Amino acid sequence: MTVRVGVITFPGTLDDRDTQRAVRVAGLEAVPLWHRDKDLKQVDAVVLPGGFSYGDYLRAGAISRFSPVMESVIEQAKAGMPVLGICNGFQVLTETHLLPGAMLPNNHLHFICRDQKLRVENADTAWTRSYEQGQEINIPLKNIDGRYVADERVLDELEAEGRVAFRYEGGGLGGYPPKERSNPNGSLRDIAGITNEAGNVVGLMPHPEHAVEPLIGTGGTDGLGFFTSILKNLVDA
Repeated sequence: MTVRVGVITFPGTLDDRDTQRAVRVAGLEAVPLWHRDKDLKQVDAVVLPGGFSYGDYLRAGAISRFSPVMESVIEQAKAGMPVLGICNGFQVLTETHLLPGAMLPNNHLHFICRDQKLRVENADTAWTRSYEQGQEINIPLKNIDGRYVADERVLDELEAEGRVAFRYEGGGLGGYPPKERSNPNGSLRDIAGITNEAGNVVGLMPHPEHAVEPLIGTGGTDGLGFFTSILKNLVDA
């Protein structure tokens, strides 16, 4: 069974090729998608990778939301297609309202680049089924606009419905802020990633595509489960 995963490139995207490689390492077919093209090329899932799309002008992800490709992504996501937003991709997903809340600058106003521990809170989404609930994983984090915020009503709904997918856990492994701080950017309720109600759309700030091979990134493969989860999800379906 060949599973095709589209990876979108916007102007300013940095991690599209890393993401394509992660898809291939997981045994899937990576399909490059261009932001001006509405055609999703019959892919089975889509990843919005990290970077600084459109230079983060206005605010992170705000302009990408209006790219032609996003019309198709929104339509297919609402129909059940798995969609993953990583870092800037997470920001784009909040701008499209496929996911609630917003991303603001880190509370300490520093760019973060470090390995980060996460706790898997929901292992029943299209992108997390290779993990166990409560499992701790370690993947890189790099952002300047990574502070997740939402009003109390939305936060309470996310908690009650099990839609917090990941939380920051333990200390980071070097970099700024100091390693003793578990929450690296001031995200409310230590939220590192969330999912929609159906579980097919997931956004997170850290970068699993940089933790799929032992010789790069963290030196581990904790991020590989995001991509193998898609294969599990489609086979089970």
